Amino acid sequence: MKRVAEIKPASAWNAAAAVDSIVLDAQDRRRRRVVFVGEQGATYLLDLPRPARLRDGDGLLLEDGSLVRVTGKPEPLVEIAASSAHELARIAWHLGNRHTEVQIGGDTLRIRHDHVLEEMLRGLGARLTRIDAVFEPEAGAYGHHHEHERRHHG
Repeated sequence: MKRVAEIKPASAWNAAAAVDSIVLDAQDRRRRRVVFVGEQGATYLLDLPRPARLRDGDGLLLEDGSLVRVTGKPEPLVEIAASSAHELARIAWHLGNRHTEVQIGGDTLRIRHDHVLEEMLRGLGARLTRIDAVFEPEAGAYGHHHEHERRHHG
């Protein structure tokens, strides 16, 4: 089993250098300690002092210097649109009030497929589109500092 030494953000490494890849949904990309099985059948140990949020395209730098690509697994999602920025903000507030993980993308939001939330959203006037895509939800207030450090300091 190979040990992960460091997580490289997608912008900080060349994906063509990857020796293997792991395919994970959003939930499985939030880990502190776990053994991953790569697409080539090799096993990799991630053992960090604090939980990390792996993103699609990140690289796992192994102790031997090789890199493994993190690939986001498409999930059933709902893309949410509204008639105005104000209405979209109102919808986002309602989702946050229910502690729902949300991905923000320009003038749309994405959540995991959930028929109860979808009914609420329709009642708020949202336009919903079901899609299968990689889910990259916001880290949330408690994960903000780590994510900020990772994006800006690398």
